Amino acid sequence: MKSTIEPLDGNQVKLSITVEEPELGPAIDKAWKKIAREVRVPGFRNGKVPRKVLEARIDPGYARSEAINDAAGDFYIRALAEHDVDAVGQPDLEVTAGEESGDVRFDATVEVRPEVTIDGYQGMSVSIPTPNASDDDVADQIDRIRRMSSELREVSRPAASDDVVRIDLTGSVDGVPLEALQVEDFAYKVGSGAIVAELDDQLRGLGEGEAVRFSAAHPAAEGVVDFDVTVRSIREEVLPELTDEWVRDATEFESVAELRDDTTERLSESRRAQSSNAVHAELGEQLARLVDVELSGALVGPEMRSRLENLVGGLARQGIDLETYLRLTGTEATDFSASLRNDAETALKVDLALRAIARQEGIEATDAELDEELERIATRFDLSPERVRSDMAAAHQLLAVRSEIGRRNALAWLLDRIEILDETGVKVDRSQLDLSVDDDEDGHDHDHDHDHDHDHSDHDGHDHD
Repeated sequence: MKSTIEPLDGNQVKLSITVEEPELGPAIDKAWKKIAREVRVPGFRNGKVPRKVLEARIDPGYARSEAINDAAGDFYIRALAEHDVDAVGQPDLEVTAGEESGDVRFDATVEVRPEVTIDGYQGMSVSIPTPNASDDDVADQIDRIRRMSSELREVSRPAASDDVVRIDLTGSVDGVPLEALQVEDFAYKVGSGAIVAELDDQLRGLGEGEAVRFSAAHPAAEGVVDFDVTVRSIREEVLPELTDEWVRDATEFESVAELRDDTTERLSESRRAQSSNAVHAELGEQLARLVDVELSGALVGPEMRSRLENLVGGLARQGIDLETYLRLTGTEATDFSASLRNDAETALKVDLALRAIARQEGIEATDAELDEELERIATRFDLSPERVRSDMAAAHQLLAVRSEIGRRNALAWLLDRIEILDETGVKVDRSQLDLSVDDDEDGHDHDHDHDHDHDHSDHDGHDHD
């Protein structure tokens, strides 16, 4: 096989491939065997019809056409590997010579992944929430624990936030009471926003026995609802005193100090995880903004489908379908689709940016890293590393795997060099963060199936003009 490559406009290339007559022989033999299984000839068992008998009954040109159609994909993949083409989508194949005899020539036009050059990644900084739990955070968390043992005590002062008031409430529209908004002696926590936000504003500062009228929108009616509210009583929440005795009675710890230390550690661990995720998220958004290219449907479409399949699969494991998910989250289908597209485009731009950094900084995958990656794939599919290497070499995918490793190395390289600040502008201690690089760090699934990363082998749907 011989091949040449010609760049075209619109991130496309044309591969011109020549397959010499002897190279097509195995494909023609295979085509005749396939025909033998499909054709019934009296006196012969299915699939056992001699080729000479078939050739006497069927135009050999048909078998040759089938052979060209079936073998084109394999020769195309070999040409991709020969010229190191990073193709996306399926190619358009056109046979230009040899349909009847002689060497077969065909052109394969395919879109390639854009190769971008970016600036601005040197000296990048990200701003993230502090990974440290403050004393106030710890105190608030301990108060939440104390609140589980709290008591309510009546007070004679006006109502304030977090008080529990007992109220009579009616809602009406144009003087007509709404059944859903008729309650008496109802316990309501000020500041909860459980009915309408305006109710909390009206209750603050209102004393026992006092009443108020106000208007606000409510889902129970179209337009504005007139509310009448009377305060029957006001009670404040009284937390238990924070003592070693209470801690022993109400928690698994022996002292206030132990409770405070454990709460600090748990909050800090959570904060560190949130801050680490924020580094990756913020860096990804900045990288995506550095890539100013129009992404084609051949790139965006598969990424959207992959993300949708992952979401649907995750929901299915929870016993929820997509329609139910959209309803529960109050998301319109059009908004969901737009969000899915935006996330896909962002992930693809991050991928292009990291590939650009790897190329511009000369960051390549080592042989040891390639071996490690193949072993990881082998473990995933319960195969031997040798089998995985053999399959990927046959599918001409080892260069693609190296490229993916280079992309991850570029991200690690970048994470080592960016400045990380908290919300106050203070530099964050990197030892508090997890800046490791996962395989799908940009949200893009780059795992390689041990057979094919992109399926270029089935081209029956293409016309070989």
